[in-house]
Amino acid sequence: MFTVRQLSAFVAVAQSLNFLQASEQLHMTQPALSLAIKEMESRLGGPLLIRTTRNVSLTPEGEILLPLARQLLADWSNTEERLRQRFTLQRGAVAIAAMPAFASNQLPVLLKTFRDRFPAIHITVHDVINEQVIEMVRARRVELGIGFEPEKSEGLMFEPLGSDKFVAVLPPDSVLTKAQRITWPQLLQNDFITLQRPSAMRRLLEKKLEEHGLKPDVTAESHQLATIGRMVANGLGYSAVPALCIRQMEELGAVCRPLHEPVVEQMVGIITHSGENLSMTVQTLAGVIRECSSPWQ
Repeated sequence: MFTVRQLSAFVAVAQSLNFLQASEQLHMTQPALSLAIKEMESRLGGPLLIRTTRNVSLTPEGEILLPLARQLLADWSNTEERLRQRFTLQRGAVAIAAMPAFASNQLPVLLKTFRDRFPAIHITVHDVINEQVIEMVRARRVELGIGFEPEKSEGLMFEPLGSDKFVAVLPPDSVLTKAQRITWPQLLQNDFITLQRPSAMRRLLEKKLEEHGLKPDVTAESHQLATIGRMVANGLGYSAVPALCIRQMEELGAVCRPLHEPVVEQMVGIITHSGENLSMTVQTLAGVIRECSSPWQ
C-alpha cells in the first residue's frame, strides 16, 4: 500500500521529469523526495524512473503507474473533501427514530433549529412506536432514537431528557374540565380510549394502574394519537396521554388536565447503541436536542 505522500512524490517527478521542480512543488527536500520514490520502487520490486546526471525519464512500469497514481490522488482528494464537508456539516444525512409522542410534538421544533444551523444536512425521521425505536437503534438502522428508557439489559445507552407524566384528555363539554387536577378513579369512571397494543405507552399505563388496583374500561382504541385526540374531542370517551402530547391534543379540540393518585410517569431520552462511536452529524444533532428540549410538564 502506498501513502499519499509517496504517490504525490512520484506524480510530481513523473510529470515534471525534474526532481528540483517536484521538490519545490511539494515543499519537500530532494532527499525526502528521492526516499519516497525509492520506497515505492522497493515495494514494487523494480524502478519507476530512470535517473541520469542530466535527465529523468519513466520506465515502462512507471508509464503504466502514472495514470493510475493520478486517479488515486484524485479519488483521495475527493474523498478528503467529502469527509471534510461531513465533519464541518456542510453535507451529509442523518436518520433518527422517535416515538410518536415525541416525533409529533417536540421533535419538529428541534429539527427546525438544527436545520437552520446546518441547512445542507438531509434529515430522515422514522416515526415509530417505542419498541421499534429500540429495535432500530439496536440493529444500527439509526444511530439515535428518542423514546422511553429501555431495559438495562438491552445493550443500549440512555440519556434522560425529562420525566413525562400522563395527563387526562377530556371532551370540551366534560364537567371534569372545571377541575385543576383529576384523579385516576375519576377519569376511569368514563369510557376510555387508548393506543392499541403493542404500544409501550399502553403497556406502561396498564402496568402502573394495575399496581394501584385500577383497570381502564377500554371502549375504543387506535394506533394514532391524533385519532385518539379527535375521538375524545368529539365526545366518544376520555383518554390519558404523556404530557408531551398536550399541545397536540388541545389543537385537536380536546382539553388536558394533570392526573394524580397515582402519578404515572416514565423517563424519555436519547437512546444510542452502547459502545457506538456516533458520527459528527449525529453528535451535533444530539447536542441540539439536549440544548433545546423544553419542559413538557
